[in-house]
Amino acid sequence: MSSRRKFLSDCGIIAGGAGFSYFGLSHYSLADKNKKSGKSSGLTLRYKPYELHMKHVFTVAEGSRSATPVMLTEIEYDNIIGYGEASMPPYLGENYETATAFLSKVDLTRFESPFLMEDILIYIDSIAPGNFAAKASIDIALHDLTGKIMKQPWYRIWGLDPSKTPNTSFTIGIDKPDVVRVKVREAMPYKILKVKLGKGNDKETIETVRSETDKPLCVDVNQGWTDKAMALDMVHWLKEKGVVFVEQPMSKTSFDDTAWLTQNSPLPIMADEAFQTIKDFTKVHGAYSGVNIKLMKCGGLHAAYAMIKMARALDMKVMIGCMTETSCAVTAAAQLSPLVDWADLDGNLLIDNDVYEGLTIIDGKITLPDSPGIGIRLRDK
Repeated sequence: MSSRRKFLSDCGIIAGGAGFSYFGLSHYSLADKNKKSGKSSGLTLRYKPYELHMKHVFTVAEGSRSATPVMLTEIEYDNIIGYGEASMPPYLGENYETATAFLSKVDLTRFESPFLMEDILIYIDSIAPGNFAAKASIDIALHDLTGKIMKQPWYRIWGLDPSKTPNTSFTIGIDKPDVVRVKVREAMPYKILKVKLGKGNDKETIETVRSETDKPLCVDVNQGWTDKAMALDMVHWLKEKGVVFVEQPMSKTSFDDTAWLTQNSPLPIMADEAFQTIKDFTKVHGAYSGVNIKLMKCGGLHAAYAMIKMARALDMKVMIGCMTETSCAVTAAAQLSPLVDWADLDGNLLIDNDVYEGLTIIDGKITLPDSPGIGIRLRDK
């Protein structure tokens, strides 16, 4: 069975359009229902659950996991398919049930063309609050679809120079020193490493990494520090160790303490958990040096593009990041990478069951595929 046909079979929408079952419930695309009733359908939405398996147990200050649930989406128009994805790590508050409940309400047959993207995304956002990963899965599929119809990659539609993509960092999760050393060795092709901190053994972790490499580092504390004076001492020490920025050092609600830290820090302080949508600029501007924009947090490429423009207008640094994702969402985010200061687009590199092929990393640098849409294809099996 071909990869394409297997995807449709797993979704339960070939051979008559039967629905697939998850948690004992049957789910159908509204477009398929309309087809059965004889109603004309221009845009057809399909979706299915999928679980990503981590190559290593992934540990951050907030906990550990070895798998991440995702929802894979397709939007079809005039026999052209656009692919999307919702990645749902636990801290987002989304899961298979919430994503299915949201996507089952989406009726794209009310729109005559995928190029009515502004209207479609306003409608998607109006269905229910939150659900940003599920919304991102629609947004990404729409961008992939329209780019394919135009036969252009989105970086070219936006007028971006693909030679200006940054190096991507590669993430080293919290672990025992011997495992950290193995992870650093595995990350040999990458020019910058992102080290997870916040478990109380931060200096030991950095020294372990430094025993293996002298590459530039960035660190992500995932809200793990609680005292601003200690945080400032750590930032000074980290600068001496070749760290270039610190991500989310303190609680996402500690804006005053973080503002003090940012004002006195020798390194940029980046917001991640404290920053989700464009509305959050009112909170993070003045408290952080910059923002980490992720499609799953903000709802997709349309929102992310606007947020990058807003950050630049506010003279803030910009990072484009990801969750644990397939090459679908990671390659979508990479379309925006020529606009940013730093990229952390390694989510697809941390899993062993990717279903797509897309961006490549050559000598540590993000290399965008010269393919229409978001630039992916189903992986051959």
